[in-house]
Amino acid sequence: MYTADDQLISEFGEKRRSPLTFEQIPNQFVNALLASEDDGFYEHYGIDVKGLLRATLELIRTGRKKSGGSTITMQVAKNYYLSSEKSFTRKFTEILLAIKIEKTLTKQEILELYVNKIYLGKRAYGIEAAAQVYYGKAINELTLAQTAMIAGLPQAPSAANPINNPDRAVNRRNYVLSRMASLNMISQADFETAAAEPITARYHGATSAITAPYIAEMVRQFMVEHYGDNAYTDGYIVHTTVDARRQEAATRALQRGLLNYDRAHGYRQKESFADTIAVSPNQTTTNNLPDWFDSTTADPATNWPETLADWQQQLRSQKSQSRLIPAIVADVKDDGAWMVTANGFRFLPLEGIKWAAPYVSVNVVGKKPATASQRLSRRQKIWFEDRDGELLLAQPPEVEGALVSINPNTGAIQALVGGFSQDGNQFNRVLQADRQPGSSFKPFIYSAALENGFTPASIINDAPVVFNDSGLENTWRPENYSGKFYGPTRLRQALYKSQNLVSIRILKQIGPANAVDYITRFGFPKAKLGADLSLALGSSAISPIELATGYSVLANGGFAVKPYFIQRITTTDGDELFAATPEIACRQCDNSSANAPAATINDQASTTAAPETATEPTLAPRVMDKRTNFLMVNMLKDVIQRGTGRRARALNRHDLAGKTGTTNDQVDAWFSGFNPNLVTTVWVGFDQPRSMGKWALGGSTALPIWIDYMATALETEPQVSMEQPDGIVSTRIDPQSGLLAAPGQEDAIFEYFRTENVPTEMVMPTYSDSGNGDNGGLHATPELLF
Repeated sequence: MYTADDQLISEFGEKRRSPLTFEQIPNQFVNALLASEDDGFYEHYGIDVKGLLRATLELIRTGRKKSGGSTITMQVAKNYYLSSEKSFTRKFTEILLAIKIEKTLTKQEILELYVNKIYLGKRAYGIEAAAQVYYGKAINELTLAQTAMIAGLPQAPSAANPINNPDRAVNRRNYVLSRMASLNMISQADFETAAAEPITARYHGATSAITAPYIAEMVRQFMVEHYGDNAYTDGYIVHTTVDARRQEAATRALQRGLLNYDRAHGYRQKESFADTIAVSPNQTTTNNLPDWFDSTTADPATNWPETLADWQQQLRSQKSQSRLIPAIVADVKDDGAWMVTANGFRFLPLEGIKWAAPYVSVNVVGKKPATASQRLSRRQKIWFEDRDGELLLAQPPEVEGALVSINPNTGAIQALVGGFSQDGNQFNRVLQADRQPGSSFKPFIYSAALENGFTPASIINDAPVVFNDSGLENTWRPENYSGKFYGPTRLRQALYKSQNLVSIRILKQIGPANAVDYITRFGFPKAKLGADLSLALGSSAISPIELATGYSVLANGGFAVKPYFIQRITTTDGDELFAATPEIACRQCDNSSANAPAATINDQASTTAAPETATEPTLAPRVMDKRTNFLMVNMLKDVIQRGTGRRARALNRHDLAGKTGTTNDQVDAWFSGFNPNLVTTVWVGFDQPRSMGKWALGGSTALPIWIDYMATALETEPQVSMEQPDGIVSTRIDPQSGLLAAPGQEDAIFEYFRTENVPTEMVMPTYSDSGNGDNGGLHATPELLF
């Protein structure tokens, strides 16, 4: 599977094959194979009578099969035509087939069939695949020793390959070499040199260009669902919609953000120590140790060279944790600690350790260490992070997160990260984690309000209120996060300040049932939305992909697009089996027409266009009035410019809009934001819901991750201005009442309205004593909607 820009994501399969013609098979390999498997291949007619008799006598005498007796031709017959059943009947059939094959095919054709079909361990079928798997080279690039190793694998490809059992593999390799020498295929000198060669084999799988394990698993599930188990064997190439650069940025941003949260809440790793190897009599313990190693403080009964080698072997088998690297502390100095890693030694400076104050509670940490020895000890097992060359002590975070980024014009998923590390947990939080979105759900409540006659200047009273809602279990006394009440407030202000009581009042005014009917247009499953007043505060649990889909409607001008992640599927021969045909959002198109100009649609969706095979793109349905959309997006821009999303101003862009979200007791933290061509949603929280601490807000926990990602995702994208649609006007208003400003009013502001909703009444100023006997204070008395 590949990204949209042809970078390898991953591969799945039961078998790896790379067929060769006979002319491509090295003569040295043919000799090694014949020496070990069938040195009379060119003389016999398919069966080796002497070999069969020898095998039969051994079976009768011992009751066990010790030697083979099968020729290469007989193995071809078995591999291509017969089952693995062991019986005299099957063996007799194998003999007859071998004779028939010899009469039909040339010796070269038989060898070609054999070397391409034989199983050689590690899912490699055929000698070329085996060479790539074990050595990362083509078969014609192998040394004599490596060639003999491959040639010796057919007898026990799983039990005696050089990765699973190096000692047994070496013995088999050297047997092949000795047979070649005895048959004068190689010289004695060549034999001795090759037999002394150390094992260089290691697993060489396909090297992924990007880190996208959650997308890879989504593709795998899709392929198995549609093609069954044949997906693993028939040979398919899947091109996804993922952008490689954005995917890498998403993975990095989410992992960094979760580690930053984790460090801020203290070091909670329980100390665990590696064992040491006892010294043998008369053995020195300091040979081959680095100069910095302080042997005077080491245990004199410890064999440190062997211990360090043993540690490295342990570290190589350690289960990974994404960007975290396992290590064992070898020596502790005043200014840091030397670590043993799987690949050598690294020095962890004190600056990378100082953060590790002990965890006390979610809101309390202990005293930070002043020296490395206050936190680390020799033999201690630890994790560290290499953050662009800066080494930091680390620990696998308990907190989790998710990030999904979508092209709102097509629904194409650009990046998706379902958690800190799929190595530890395959739960894909983007798709599977239903969590309360908190205030990040408010834009859909406000959109419903705008659709029902509210304006950005509507005045709502932010005051205490008690509800006896039949949809709720108890009397409900909602309040703002700050615990304060702000009185009469314009709708725009209430959104960027995220005032809860205003959201509740407007939902009560339009009716929860009506709001649910409207909000389902944005792609939210109706069954997930509670038709009660708590909906205003984002109490209905939804997944990050669903929230991002809803925000796509806001970003693209009001069209319902469906997220998708597979662009096309082809065979290895290039035959196209599937091509995605997404419904495209087209702001310039008349969506009442079934036939819009294809060029216009493709221009609109240029960042991730529909597949080339789609000649007539389909238009996505409009689900949000274009004027309502303009007003809502304009209000959400203020969230970033002056509200809870102010940190995003660091990106220095004028085309960004979004909304933070934090649930009760800081259990969930969200930020969803966008420009016209990219929507990104970030969620942070614990898998088993609990408080992340009183400072873990959407704006301080999720938003920094969003900023980190968008800085890369948008760095090459020009800023996009939102076009003001017909029927929208800008008018000066009084900021206190939302009415038309008085002539010359100094604190007047501009606000957008639909033409039919422009205030017709001008503010009637009232005057109050300014405190010095001068009645010069101009005040407007707001008219509350309710």
